[in-house]
Amino acid sequence: MALALIPEAIAFSIIAGVDPEVGLYASFSIAVLIAFVGGRPGMISTAATVVLMITLVREHGLEYLLAATVLAGLIQIGAGLLKLGRFMRYVSKSVMTGFVNALAILIFMAQMPELDLSVPGIT
Repeated sequence: MALALIPEAIAFSIIAGVDPEVGLYASFSIAVLIAFVGGRPGMISTAATVVLMITLVREHGLEYLLAATVLAGLIQIGAGLLKLGRFMRYVSKSVMTGFVNALAILIFMAQMPELDLSVPGIT
């Protein structure tokens, strides 16, 4: 599972506008942390946060990314301790499907500048 994180971490770090090395360090740190504290399948959810990181890195730089990540982690720990996950049953399936589809569209649109349609050898 940890090896599957490597290409995802590199891709999302490029989307977020940071050096791919940052993504590799982050994925390694997450994998080690989850190995010690335990986890659940699908616990690493980079896709939902990378869309927000694009604007953060662009406007404030890489320095604020670490602070925002730590703050988000503390909020998630607090929500877990308060057992707020039980309220997710009130979110309808259509809302969750819409969220995932919108996320896919945003990631696709972020990748469009990287698309190279030129084919070598064809004039």
